[in-house]
Amino acid sequence: MNRILLAEDDNDMRRFLAKALQGAGYDVVSFDNGRSAYDRIREEPFTLLLTDIVMPEMDGIELARRATELDPDLKVMFITGFAAVALNPDSNAPKDAKVLSKPFHLRDLVTEVERLLAA
Repeated sequence: MNRILLAEDDNDMRRFLAKALQGAGYDVVSFDNGRSAYDRIREEPFTLLLTDIVMPEMDGIELARRATELDPDLKVMFITGFAAVALNPDSNAPKDAKVLSKPFHLRDLVTEVERLLAA
């Protein structure tokens, strides 16, 4: 069973994404900020980190960097309205992270997650 850790500070978006991924058969644990998500990832393994970039307390790039230090096999996908930020080489984002730009269709999200997990 692929387990997804979702970090998204927008409540409606987080519920929307979690529901779509659960509907596609994934086990999803979601948080509204990077710090809480990071605390959880230190306790148990996940297959994929799906994170917004701009969040309070700890942004998605820092969360992804720290999470992949803990688990180098963790796959990362950023969901953002600021794709250029994620792709900035100075950001220290994990090199093989995928970026899904908002707005996107839920079907696209599920397709991209499936593709990433199959890689």
